[in-house]
Amino acid sequence: MKKYILVVSIFLSLFYSCSETESNRSDYTGGALGTSYNIIVISSVEIDLQKDIDSVFTSINHSLSTYIPESDISRINEGDSTVVVDKMFQEVFNLSKDIFIQTRGFFDPTVGTLVNAWGFGPERQITMDSLKVDSLLQYVGFDKVTLNTKNEVIKTNPNIFIDFNAIAKGYAIDRIAAMLDAREVRNYLIEVGGELVAKGKNTIKGKPWVVGIDDPEMLVERKTKILINLNNRALASSGNYRKYRIDEATGKKYVHIVNPKTGFTQISNILAVTILAKNCATADAYATAFMAMDLDEAFKLVIENKTLEAYIIYSDEAGKTQEFLTKGFKDLVVE
Repeated sequence: MKKYILVVSIFLSLFYSCSETESNRSDYTGGALGTSYNIIVISSVEIDLQKDIDSVFTSINHSLSTYIPESDISRINEGDSTVVVDKMFQEVFNLSKDIFIQTRGFFDPTVGTLVNAWGFGPERQITMDSLKVDSLLQYVGFDKVTLNTKNEVIKTNPNIFIDFNAIAKGYAIDRIAAMLDAREVRNYLIEVGGELVAKGKNTIKGKPWVVGIDDPEMLVERKTKILINLNNRALASSGNYRKYRIDEATGKKYVHIVNPKTGFTQISNILAVTILAKNCATADAYATAFMAMDLDEAFKLVIENKTLEAYIIYSDEAGKTQEFLTKGFKDLVVE
């Protein structure tokens, strides 16, 4: 599922310390996966990890990028049924299948065909009506895609288009974290396109990693809504608060995204969602899924899933902005 919605911005606490410490700080910045990345590593010795970081992004692109014609996923989407997918593809596929089930189909990596048709993607928008939606729905549904014992992708319809963009960025962060763990790095903060994984703390400052979540109602200037401590957790945010309409009768704000279950644009009063999870791929996927749900459905899923912590910004019946935080999320807020 492509994430054709604006992501809630996150800023990092990137302040340098002038005092001498026993720790060595290395910063890595650049562009990858169609966005930017910032990685802070604090170690006991000086190390150069740029080649390792580049290698992770290259591997992710080769396996999962729909923008590279030679990638495994592009070849599969073009109809090549002989592609034997690698371990990364398998892990993303299996996790996507699990979250597809857990979210009752609201997270669906096959929804890209509908997203494009409604004009929310890079393809040309077409005129949509009930008949057109019904004709496209036959290509949507992650339950129509499986992996066989040879690790080949089997589709019930050859026109099904698979897109892991709503989970691949988070997965890339997890792979970088795994690489740093293998290098025995104990303190790091990884940010790619506003999604994060943190481990340990900022030992130079002697404080936890602190990240800020932007106020979704600030359309021009950025303003921090809340600050939270992030330690040994992953964070991902989604929001399409800048793409909304206002009901002239009620004054309520509504945002439009595609509901993969109905095929129509979903009217929702959820403005932004931030999810904390054990890994960033999971947080990434669930943050996307919540934006496709009604508010009541989102609350229900948060209550059901004890592995997630959530921060939901929404518009109430009177059109006023409200906040919902799970207890675990609230405990991390910096007062």
